[in-house]
Amino acid sequence: MTTTTNPPGVTFGRVMRSEWVKFRSLQSTPITVTAAFAGLIGLGWLTCALTADRWPQMPAANRARFEPASLSIQGYVLVQLAFGVLGVLVVSGEYTTGQIRSTFSAVPARTPVLGAKAAVFAAATLVAGEVAAFAAFLGGQAFLSSQDIETNLGEPGVFRAVAGVGLYLTGIGLLGVALGWLVRHTAGAIAALVALVMVVPGLASVLPESWVPHVVPYLPSNAGQALITVRPSALTLPPWTGFAWFCGYVVVALAAAAVVLKRRDA
Repeated sequence: MTTTTNPPGVTFGRVMRSEWVKFRSLQSTPITVTAAFAGLIGLGWLTCALTADRWPQMPAANRARFEPASLSIQGYVLVQLAFGVLGVLVVSGEYTTGQIRSTFSAVPARTPVLGAKAAVFAAATLVAGEVAAFAAFLGGQAFLSSQDIETNLGEPGVFRAVAGVGLYLTGIGLLGVALGWLVRHTAGAIAALVALVMVVPGLASVLPESWVPHVVPYLPSNAGQALITVRPSALTLPPWTGFAWFCGYVVVALAAAAVVLKRRDA
Protein backbone atom coordinates (compact mmCIF):
# COMPACT_ATOMS: atom_id res chain seq x y z
CA MET A 1 0.00 0.00 0.00
CA THR A 2 1.14 3.54 -0.76
CA THR A 3 0.37 6.77 1.00
CA THR A 4 -2.76 8.51 -0.15
CA THR A 5 -1.48 12.04 0.41
CA ASN A 6 0.10 14.05 -2.38
CA PRO A 7 3.14 16.25 -1.66
CA PRO A 8 2.52 20.00 -1.33
CA GLY A 9 2.17 21.71 -4.67
CA VAL A 10 0.75 18.67 -6.48
CA THR A 11 -2.61 19.88 -7.76
CA PHE A 12 -5.02 18.24 -10.16
CA GLY A 13 -4.42 21.02 -12.69
CA ARG A 14 -0.69 20.31 -12.66
CA VAL A 15 -1.31 16.59 -12.99
CA MET A 16 -3.53 17.29 -16.00
CA ARG A 17 -0.83 19.42 -17.62
CA SER A 18 1.63 16.60 -17.11
CA GLU A 19 -0.76 14.06 -18.61
CA TRP A 20 -1.41 16.35 -21.58
CA VAL A 21 2.32 16.46 -22.31
CA LYS A 22 2.47 12.65 -22.14
CA PHE A 23 -0.59 12.24 -24.35
CA ARG A 24 0.68 14.71 -26.94
CA SER A 25 4.10 13.05 -27.10
CA LEU A 26 2.71 9.50 -27.33
CA GLN A 27 3.58 8.12 -30.75
CA SER A 28 0.19 6.45 -31.05
CA THR A 29 -1.71 9.74 -30.74
CA PRO A 30 -1.08 11.17 -34.24
CA ILE A 31 -1.44 7.69 -35.72
CA THR A 32 -4.87 7.28 -34.13
CA VAL A 33 -6.04 10.74 -35.18
CA THR A 34 -4.90 10.03 -38.73
CA ALA A 35 -6.69 6.67 -38.68
CA ALA A 36 -9.85 8.34 -37.38
CA PHE A 37 -9.88 10.88 -40.17
CA ALA A 38 -8.93 8.33 -42.83
CA GLY A 39 -11.44 5.76 -41.65
CA LEU A 40 -14.40 8.01 -40.91
CA ILE A 41 -13.97 10.54 -43.70
CA GLY A 42 -12.44 8.27 -46.32
CA LEU A 43 -14.92 5.43 -45.95
CA GLY A 44 -17.87 7.81 -45.65
CA TRP A 45 -16.98 9.76 -48.76
CA LEU A 46 -16.14 6.63 -50.76
CA THR A 47 -19.36 4.78 -49.98
CA CYS A 48 -21.48 7.86 -50.63
CA ALA A 49 -19.75 8.48 -53.97
CA LEU A 50 -20.24 4.85 -55.03
CA THR A 51 -23.87 4.87 -53.89
CA ALA A 52 -24.60 8.02 -55.87
CA ASP A 53 -22.98 6.47 -58.95
CA ARG A 54 -25.05 3.26 -58.66
CA TRP A 55 -28.30 4.93 -57.59
CA PRO A 56 -30.05 4.88 -61.03
CA GLN A 57 -29.55 1.09 -61.25
CA MET A 58 -30.20 0.33 -57.59
CA PRO A 59 -33.12 -2.06 -56.87
CA ALA A 60 -36.23 -0.56 -55.28
CA ALA A 61 -35.78 -2.68 -52.15
CA ASN A 62 -32.31 -1.22 -51.57
CA ARG A 63 -33.60 2.30 -52.16
CA ALA A 64 -36.28 1.77 -49.52
CA ARG A 65 -33.66 0.81 -46.94
CA PHE A 66 -31.34 3.66 -47.87
CA GLU A 67 -30.44 6.04 -45.03
CA PRO A 68 -28.05 8.83 -46.16
CA ALA A 69 -26.85 10.00 -42.74
CA SER A 70 -25.87 6.54 -41.53
CA LEU A 71 -24.12 5.78 -44.81
CA SER A 72 -21.79 8.75 -44.48
CA ILE A 73 -20.70 8.04 -40.88
CA GLN A 74 -20.49 4.24 -40.94
CA GLY A 75 -16.70 4.36 -40.70
CA TYR A 76 -17.00 4.69 -36.93
CA VAL A 77 -17.41 0.89 -36.72
CA LEU A 78 -13.76 0.50 -37.72
CA VAL A 79 -12.44 3.64 -36.06
CA GLN A 80 -13.77 2.62 -32.64
CA LEU A 81 -10.98 0.07 -32.31
CA ALA A 82 -8.34 2.73 -32.98
CA PHE A 83 -9.76 4.92 -30.20
CA GLY A 84 -10.01 1.98 -27.83
CA VAL A 85 -6.44 0.86 -28.50
CA LEU A 86 -5.17 4.41 -27.95
CA GLY A 87 -6.98 4.45 -24.60
CA VAL A 88 -5.20 1.23 -23.62
CA LEU A 89 -1.80 2.54 -24.71
CA VAL A 90 -2.19 5.78 -22.76
CA VAL A 91 -2.00 3.64 -19.60
CA SER A 92 -0.21 0.42 -20.52
CA GLY A 93 2.61 2.29 -22.22
CA GLU A 94 3.71 3.68 -18.86
CA TYR A 95 3.70 0.22 -17.32
CA THR A 96 5.74 -1.14 -20.22
CA THR A 97 8.44 1.52 -19.91
CA GLY A 98 8.37 1.64 -16.11
CA GLN A 99 7.51 5.34 -16.16
CA ILE A 100 4.47 4.61 -14.02
CA ARG A 101 6.73 4.35 -10.93
CA SER A 102 7.95 7.90 -11.47
CA THR A 103 4.38 9.07 -12.00
CA PHE A 104 3.19 7.54 -8.73
CA SER A 105 6.25 8.84 -6.88
CA ALA A 106 5.22 12.34 -7.93
CA VAL A 107 1.49 11.71 -7.27
CA PRO A 108 1.27 9.12 -4.45
CA ALA A 109 -2.53 9.38 -4.18
CA ARG A 110 -2.73 7.78 -7.66
CA THR A 111 -6.40 8.45 -8.37
CA PRO A 112 -5.66 12.01 -9.60
CA VAL A 113 -3.49 10.38 -12.28
CA LEU A 114 -6.38 8.21 -13.38
CA GLY A 115 -8.75 11.19 -13.42
CA ALA A 116 -6.30 13.40 -15.29
CA LYS A 117 -5.53 10.75 -17.90
CA ALA A 118 -9.24 10.13 -18.47
CA ALA A 119 -10.05 13.86 -18.70
CA VAL A 120 -7.21 14.68 -21.11
CA PHE A 121 -7.99 11.66 -23.25
CA ALA A 122 -11.72 12.39 -23.34
CA ALA A 123 -11.26 16.04 -24.33
CA ALA A 124 -8.76 15.32 -27.10
CA THR A 125 -10.59 12.36 -28.61
CA LEU A 126 -13.99 14.04 -28.43
CA VAL A 127 -12.71 16.95 -30.53
CA ALA A 128 -11.03 14.62 -33.04
CA GLY A 129 -14.08 12.36 -33.27
CA GLU A 130 -16.55 15.19 -33.77
CA VAL A 131 -14.46 16.94 -36.43
CA ALA A 132 -14.03 13.68 -38.34
CA ALA A 133 -17.73 12.77 -38.02
CA PHE A 134 -19.05 16.11 -39.29
CA ALA A 135 -16.49 16.18 -42.10
CA ALA A 136 -17.56 12.67 -43.13
CA PHE A 137 -21.23 13.64 -43.04
CA LEU A 138 -20.95 16.92 -44.94
CA GLY A 139 -18.65 15.50 -47.61
CA GLY A 140 -20.78 12.39 -47.99
CA GLN A 141 -23.96 14.40 -48.45
CA ALA A 142 -22.23 16.50 -51.10
CA PHE A 143 -21.65 13.32 -53.13
CA LEU A 144 -25.24 12.14 -52.61
CA SER A 145 -26.64 15.51 -53.68
CA SER A 146 -25.77 14.67 -57.29
CA GLN A 147 -28.78 12.31 -57.19
CA ASP A 148 -30.90 14.49 -54.86
CA ILE A 149 -30.81 11.79 -52.17
CA GLU A 150 -28.90 13.72 -49.51
CA THR A 151 -30.13 14.76 -46.09
CA ASN A 152 -29.18 17.61 -43.76
CA LEU A 153 -28.53 18.22 -40.08
CA GLY A 154 -32.00 19.67 -39.60
CA GLU A 155 -33.77 16.38 -40.37
CA PRO A 156 -35.08 14.41 -37.34
CA GLY A 157 -32.35 12.45 -35.64
CA VAL A 158 -29.57 13.42 -38.04
CA PHE A 159 -27.67 15.96 -35.94
CA ARG A 160 -27.93 13.71 -32.89
CA ALA A 161 -26.56 10.75 -34.86
CA VAL A 162 -23.61 12.67 -36.31
CA ALA A 163 -22.71 14.33 -33.01
CA GLY A 164 -23.14 10.98 -31.30
CA VAL A 165 -20.22 9.53 -33.22
CA GLY A 166 -17.69 11.59 -31.29
CA LEU A 167 -19.41 10.83 -27.98
CA TYR A 168 -19.48 7.11 -28.70
CA LEU A 169 -15.85 6.96 -29.82
CA THR A 170 -14.77 8.84 -26.71
CA GLY A 171 -16.66 6.34 -24.55
CA ILE A 172 -14.97 3.41 -26.29
CA GLY A 173 -11.62 5.07 -25.73
CA LEU A 174 -12.37 5.53 -22.03
CA LEU A 175 -13.22 1.83 -21.79
CA GLY A 176 -9.75 1.24 -23.21
CA VAL A 177 -8.27 3.53 -20.56
CA ALA A 178 -10.08 1.60 -17.82
CA LEU A 179 -8.95 -1.75 -19.19
CA GLY A 180 -5.40 -0.43 -19.39
CA TRP A 181 -5.48 0.22 -15.63
CA LEU A 182 -7.21 -3.06 -14.85
CA VAL A 183 -5.04 -5.36 -17.00
CA ARG A 184 -1.83 -3.28 -17.22
CA HIS A 185 -0.58 -5.30 -20.20
CA THR A 186 -1.17 -3.94 -23.70
CA ALA A 187 -2.01 -7.20 -25.47
CA GLY A 188 -4.32 -8.43 -22.73
CA ALA A 189 -6.18 -5.13 -22.44
CA ILE A 190 -6.65 -4.86 -26.21
CA ALA A 191 -7.90 -8.45 -26.36
CA ALA A 192 -10.41 -7.69 -23.60
CA LEU A 193 -11.56 -4.56 -25.42
CA VAL A 194 -12.04 -6.39 -28.73
CA ALA A 195 -13.97 -9.15 -26.97
CA LEU A 196 -16.22 -6.65 -25.21
CA VAL A 197 -16.92 -4.46 -28.23
CA MET A 198 -16.83 -6.86 -31.17
CA VAL A 199 -16.95 -10.51 -30.09
CA VAL A 200 -19.65 -10.50 -27.40
CA PRO A 201 -22.28 -8.78 -29.62
CA GLY A 202 -21.57 -11.39 -32.31
CA LEU A 203 -21.98 -14.27 -29.87
CA ALA A 204 -25.36 -12.88 -28.84
CA SER A 205 -26.79 -14.46 -31.99
CA VAL A 206 -26.59 -17.90 -30.33
CA LEU A 207 -28.81 -16.84 -27.43
CA PRO A 208 -32.34 -18.25 -27.18
CA GLU A 209 -34.67 -16.04 -29.19
CA SER A 210 -36.67 -15.08 -26.11
CA TRP A 211 -33.51 -13.67 -24.48
CA VAL A 212 -32.42 -11.48 -27.37
CA PRO A 213 -34.64 -8.40 -26.68
CA HIS A 214 -33.60 -8.45 -23.02
CA VAL A 215 -29.84 -8.85 -23.62
CA VAL A 216 -28.67 -7.62 -27.03
CA PRO A 217 -29.77 -3.94 -26.79
CA TYR A 218 -28.05 -3.60 -23.41
CA LEU A 219 -24.61 -4.80 -24.46
CA PRO A 220 -22.07 -1.95 -24.21
CA SER A 221 -21.43 -1.29 -27.90
CA ASN A 222 -25.06 -1.86 -28.91
CA ALA A 223 -26.29 0.51 -26.21
CA GLY A 224 -23.80 3.20 -27.21
CA GLN A 225 -24.56 2.90 -30.90
CA ALA A 226 -28.23 3.62 -30.24
CA LEU A 227 -27.22 7.28 -30.16
CA ILE A 228 -25.90 7.02 -33.71
CA THR A 229 -28.95 5.25 -35.13
CA VAL A 230 -31.27 7.46 -37.18
CA ARG A 231 -33.93 4.80 -37.66
CA PRO A 232 -34.17 2.67 -34.49
CA SER A 233 -35.14 -0.99 -34.82
CA ALA A 234 -37.01 -3.27 -32.45
CA LEU A 235 -33.68 -4.31 -30.91
CA THR A 236 -32.42 -0.75 -30.40
CA LEU A 237 -32.86 1.21 -27.19
CA PRO A 238 -34.07 4.84 -27.41
CA PRO A 239 -30.99 6.94 -28.32
CA TRP A 240 -30.33 8.70 -25.04
CA THR A 241 -31.42 5.71 -22.95
CA GLY A 242 -28.92 3.55 -24.77
CA PHE A 243 -26.19 6.13 -24.38
CA ALA A 244 -26.95 6.39 -20.65
CA TRP A 245 -26.46 2.62 -20.34
CA PHE A 246 -23.21 2.93 -22.27
CA CYS A 247 -21.98 5.72 -19.99
CA GLY A 248 -22.86 3.54 -17.02
CA TYR A 249 -20.52 0.83 -18.29
CA VAL A 250 -17.75 3.39 -18.72
CA VAL A 251 -18.22 4.81 -15.22
CA VAL A 252 -18.27 1.34 -13.63
CA ALA A 253 -15.11 0.35 -15.51
CA LEU A 254 -13.25 3.51 -14.42
CA ALA A 255 -14.47 3.10 -10.84
CA ALA A 256 -13.20 -0.49 -10.79
CA ALA A 257 -9.88 0.75 -12.18
CA ALA A 258 -9.65 3.33 -9.38
CA VAL A 259 -10.25 0.69 -6.72
CA VAL A 260 -7.66 -1.68 -8.20
CA LEU A 261 -5.19 1.16 -8.64
CA LYS A 262 -5.32 2.00 -4.94
CA ARG A 263 -4.98 -1.58 -3.76
CA ARG A 264 -2.08 -3.01 -5.73
CA ASP A 265 1.54 -2.07 -6.27
CA ALA A 266 2.76 -0.29 -9.37
